[in-house]
Amino acid sequence: MGTAKLILDGQEYELPTVVGSEGEVGIDISKLRSLSRAITVDSGYGNTGSCHSAITFINGEQGILRYRGYPIEQLAEHASFSEVCYLLIYGALPNRQQLEDFNEGLTYHSMLHEDMKKLFEGYPPNAHPMAILSSMVTSLATYYPNAMQEDRIDLNILRLLSKATTIASLSYKKSIGQPFIYPRNDLSYTENFLHMMFAVPAEPYEINPVRERALNLLLILHADHEQNCSTSTVRMVGSSQANLYASIAAGISALWGPLHGGANQKVIEMLQMIHEDGDNYQKYVDMAKDKSSGFRLMGFGHRVYKNFDPRARILKKAADEVLEDLGVNDPLLDIARNLEQVALEDEFFVKRKLYPNVDFYSGIIYSAMTIPTNMFTVMFALGRLPGWIAQWKEMREDPKTRINRPRQIYTGPKERAYEPIEDR
Repeated sequence: MGTAKLILDGQEYELPTVVGSEGEVGIDISKLRSLSRAITVDSGYGNTGSCHSAITFINGEQGILRYRGYPIEQLAEHASFSEVCYLLIYGALPNRQQLEDFNEGLTYHSMLHEDMKKLFEGYPPNAHPMAILSSMVTSLATYYPNAMQEDRIDLNILRLLSKATTIASLSYKKSIGQPFIYPRNDLSYTENFLHMMFAVPAEPYEINPVRERALNLLLILHADHEQNCSTSTVRMVGSSQANLYASIAAGISALWGPLHGGANQKVIEMLQMIHEDGDNYQKYVDMAKDKSSGFRLMGFGHRVYKNFDPRARILKKAADEVLEDLGVNDPLLDIARNLEQVALEDEFFVKRKLYPNVDFYSGIIYSAMTIPTNMFTVMFALGRLPGWIAQWKEMREDPKTRINRPRQIYTGPKERAYEPIEDR
């Protein structure tokens, strides 16, 4: 362990440094305030390490993403989503028996308590599926009040992973006024979700293997992404010893924002806007280059990746395959391909590393799979569940975890006397 030196008002302070397994260096400022009465200021926490974590490694400059040391490219090619869930939550890939038991648990716990159907009936028909997902996940804590018992943690992890797909699909059925479809025990995790989403009573529904493979891939690529807004929210709420369901529901709400999980929905809405304006994509490319226009292309560039997002590389190939296999003919997808070509070749975008990101391609694929745009963020949440759970579990098991309590620099008025209302 090395040290860093800070000079403040002529006083020198030595602060220990921390080095991660991939060579990342951090300056430990945990005792800075007690030593100097000063704090650091880092708006948006872009330069602040809030925890030690062994779950996900990202190198934005080199375009690297690994779950528990495994490159995302290998997991995307070879793994099932349930394998990735197990890996993230328990730290290792499961053997055959562990995976069978885990999948069996996911199947067994997919059914919701019948009383929860009454909760769905209370929502208005136009309720956003993310609002339903967040509130229904919170309500699970009332059905399983033992969620924080040590010997019930693994059981409640299975319950949450499994029931979330049922909640998500029922929220969709609610929004379109169709009868609810119950889960089936003979289907895999991803197959069951597609069945509950798209099947209708008394009619046979055959699961399209292209859709199922695409869904498996999308869920894997969204499974975790280090200390982003929603993950940090899960850890923040969990640090108060809030139960699993409450912590994850908070993460779902954070993900709902258009600058986070709602970005892929914004991509499709942007494409729709361009289509309604005569498909003139070049007009919007020119607007994006003009700072005074106030317009920005959604789905390009990334806060972390200063290279091509590795997930986007995978999805670019998958998007071509899915669109071809499904025989999709959609004018929005033609616009998307034209924008993609511009971003990959135009010097303005290349110089600024504004490559198409994971939100750009995931929105295209979900649209091709006929998943409605208001469900895009829900799909993101389903993929991110194992990452949130893994982060919550890691935080909970870390003996150094304290309730999160950021500091601030106060910029308001100094002390002043109360004034009677007649003097104001």
